[in-house]
Amino acid sequence: MSSNKPRLCFIGFGEAGQAIASGLREAGVEQIAAWDILFPEDRGAALKQAGEKIGARLASSAADAVANSDIIVSAVTAGSSIDAARSVAPHLSGNPYFLDVNSVSPGRKREAAQVLGSGARFVDVAILAPIHPQRHQTPLLLAGPHAATVMPLLIDELDMRGTIASDQIGAAAALKMIRSVMIKGIEALTAECFLAAQRAGIAEEVAASLHNNYPTLDWDKVISYNLERMASHGIRRAEEMEQVAATLTELGIAPLMAEATVTRQREMGELGKRDAVRSAKAEGGAAILEAISKSLKP
Repeated sequence: MSSNKPRLCFIGFGEAGQAIASGLREAGVEQIAAWDILFPEDRGAALKQAGEKIGARLASSAADAVANSDIIVSAVTAGSSIDAARSVAPHLSGNPYFLDVNSVSPGRKREAAQVLGSGARFVDVAILAPIHPQRHQTPLLLAGPHAATVMPLLIDELDMRGTIASDQIGAAAALKMIRSVMIKGIEALTAECFLAAQRAGIAEEVAASLHNNYPTLDWDKVISYNLERMASHGIRRAEEMEQVAATLTELGIAPLMAEATVTRQREMGELGKRDAVRSAKAEGGAAILEAISKSLKP
């Protein structure tokens, strides 16, 4: 017997796309297609293997992916969100929902909606927590004129979780971007503070001192977690912080801290490619701190 659940496709099949798709498949969604611009390249082999494991149909192009889809999920890198919208715009039919889950500024969301025009029902979506372990049930914030109509579909048919911010495109993105000033900024400050402390030989003392001011935080875990996140995802997070800076600029706030965070996140992401740092990530704690410190230029 065929399923009545919506037919989905993912444009962009990195960590977020794979996580959501795998959760949806386990929730009983049968028809999931995926396309990523890396599929034709050697670098895309791991992405395609993930799709095959999940049971997604690997599309041959963006046009092939969106064919007969009820819901399109755009989950690309921040710098590619408009290109993703352009890649599907000429091939839309049936007025599908277009869920833009990308970490971009409100202005960028509105631009993507304009690219799609009346061909799709655009929904501004912000992912408000790490995509693992909840995957498709990670809390979402939705905005735009079609948020209220797609919400029952997401909750009742797809077993997802979400709330509505506003009927204005950009409202969900604004929350995501502005909170990132703090979240990704604290990561950057953690790296800067404890790399200096490690070289000064006082990492434990600094952590103990901070505990006096922030007694509810386990600083050993905070250091390990923040450094691992930056080493693993710093390059992508730097792109996202560029969108944070754009958001602040749109609001008339000089993005001084956000722009500095871009630099530190990108630096840490590049260091995370090195074998010594990659090996230390699994150990965490002092091991990753030492590996990153040794990889930095004196």
